Amino acid sequence: MKTVGARQSALSGIGRGTGSQGVFSVTDSILQDGKLYIGTSRKPDDTNNKPEYLELKFGNRHGLVTGATGTGKTVTLQILAEGFSNAGVPVFCADVKGDLSGIGAMGEPKDFLQKRADQIGLTPYDFQEFPVIFWDLYGEKGHRVRTTMSEMGPLLLSRLMNATDAQEGVINIAFKIADQGGLPLLDLKDFQALLNYMGENATTLSNQFGFISKASVGSIQRELLILEQQGAEQFFGEPALKISDIMRTTNDGRGAISVLAADKLMMNPRLYGTFLLWMLSELFEVLPEVGDPEKPKLVFFFDEAHLLFNDAPKVLTERVEQVVRLIRSKGVGVYFVTQNPLDVPETVLAQLGNRVQHALRAYTPREQKAVKTAADTFRPNPEFDCATVITNLGTGEALVSTLEGKGAPSMVERTLIRPPASRLGPVTDAERKQIMGVSPVAGLYDEDFDRESAYEILMARAKKAADSAAAQEQAQAEQSAGQSSGGSRWTLPGFGDDEPAAPAAPKQAKPRSGYQRETVAEAAMKSVARTVASSLGRALVRGILGSLRR
Repeated sequence: MKTVGARQSALSGIGRGTGSQGVFSVTDSILQDGKLYIGTSRKPDDTNNKPEYLELKFGNRHGLVTGATGTGKTVTLQILAEGFSNAGVPVFCADVKGDLSGIGAMGEPKDFLQKRADQIGLTPYDFQEFPVIFWDLYGEKGHRVRTTMSEMGPLLLSRLMNATDAQEGVINIAFKIADQGGLPLLDLKDFQALLNYMGENATTLSNQFGFISKASVGSIQRELLILEQQGAEQFFGEPALKISDIMRTTNDGRGAISVLAADKLMMNPRLYGTFLLWMLSELFEVLPEVGDPEKPKLVFFFDEAHLLFNDAPKVLTERVEQVVRLIRSKGVGVYFVTQNPLDVPETVLAQLGNRVQHALRAYTPREQKAVKTAADTFRPNPEFDCATVITNLGTGEALVSTLEGKGAPSMVERTLIRPPASRLGPVTDAERKQIMGVSPVAGLYDEDFDRESAYEILMARAKKAADSAAAQEQAQAEQSAGQSSGGSRWTLPGFGDDEPAAPAAPKQAKPRSGYQRETVAEAAMKSVARTVASSLGRALVRGILGSLRR
């Protein structure tokens, strides 16, 4: 996207302050090579104020931006994204409230912004628009974002469905069956068809893959219906998002800023958290090892980060910790943005070296604990008490500590955050449409593509089996009818019926059984026959014996 207005931005200008009334007097350039200007620190006596930076070479060491609602977290996210973009680093961030979209439009002069620029010595205060790619899972405010069920994997899918241990076991078996059976799992209907198959053949499959409970299969199917009603069917499918499309740079060397429209997505927070974790996992698996580069390959902002960890099972938290710890060597920096530092597990919090802490409230015991936790994570500054200052910070003011030197955290400083160079507030619908029209990914993800996958394969097999069974039943019925009528036998080639029939065995007469009464005449005739036969037999015997005696 072509930059409108002066190419020089607030990040590359040379500031000249007045040096009076606590205003920072600049004698050198605010921006230094290899550093992002965050703001200007304030001393208690308003003297010796100095600019605060985030060094690019430590940009992949991750970070944390926290603070109560309305304290300026979104503006801090915006100015960090601007800085990384101007340094040639692609950025991915979520627009939870809809006002981060203004980063794609030219900034507008406002009195309070100019006042802040004067306070920190940012003169001249120039405006700039940035190369933005809008994304949206629902395809309404950005280009469609999809992935496949296979790429999501059983662990994240179980998290998305809030599955029990038994259900998670069935989901793992389902993926195993899909792999061995050549069944691509692309969308929800693919997984639903596979579950139907598993339920119908649970006994047979259990012998090979382990116990498959029909009750667990039914519960998973109900969860799929809930996901479908929440719009998850639009997230699963093809064409799937290519990680390279969120790692683009422009012809003038700036990093593209991918902004995910998350205002509607926040209605399903589990889908939001699972999607962003999937993106991190994909980055970890796809990107090569680069060690510690001079600047990050990509910076990933995870807004409303507490949604990732709420009610998360231990295995998922361990997965997040692993990704955060190891993805640094891939050149990816992850920055969590949330209201309370307690929202992030300690194991993950320990990996976050760059900290920007906005004001916190301290009315409840939990809030007081959060203030103490936040204060204890900073390298102390002997000039003020962190726990006290955190509750007294003004809007757009923060405690800042970043990595410096050999990677050690800098001493925490009370800092006025610089004003953004882009628009503070959302773009209009017309502006959003115009930006999407000239996007480098326009037309790549806006149309669905449904190729043959598990659903089609299983439906085809079921139809073939049903047709075969029906044909066999018909052949058997016609064979029976032919035998009873004495007609010829009809065969169906290809289904084992085309061999000649074996000759039928001759019928055996059944023996008479039971008692039958004889008439008087029959009995008399039998008696006479027996008497004649006996007399004749005796006469023959006597004749033979007599001849022998002579």
